[in-house]
Amino acid sequence: MVVPIPRVQVPSIATKGEIFQVKALISHQMETGLRHDSEDRVIQRKIINKFVCRYSGVDVFVVDLHEAIAANPYFEFYLHATESGRLDFIWEEDGGGVYSLTQQLVVT
Repeated sequence: MVVPIPRVQVPSIATKGEIFQVKALISHQMETGLRHDSEDRVIQRKIINKFVCRYSGVDVFVVDLHEAIAANPYFEFYLHATESGRLDFIWEEDGGGVYSLTQQLVVT
């Protein structure tokens, strides 16, 4: 079994009021629950079903995902730099698996 690998790309420093780009990717083998194995048994669904980005504890970007999402989901979005704080990135998987990363943002 391959362990999902989350990655993010955000600046470490931003100017107050700046709009900055965020890129988030998780390497994850998605399984839709629609395929069958060699013995014709349904392969259980296992997808990343939710992604959340929190800025200083506030949810600023939330996505609910379904079977049609591709493997290795990638998100690109923009945030407004208002204060120095922590950016938390959380991916939730069917079955209760949670993968996360944290980045500090310094606003000058």
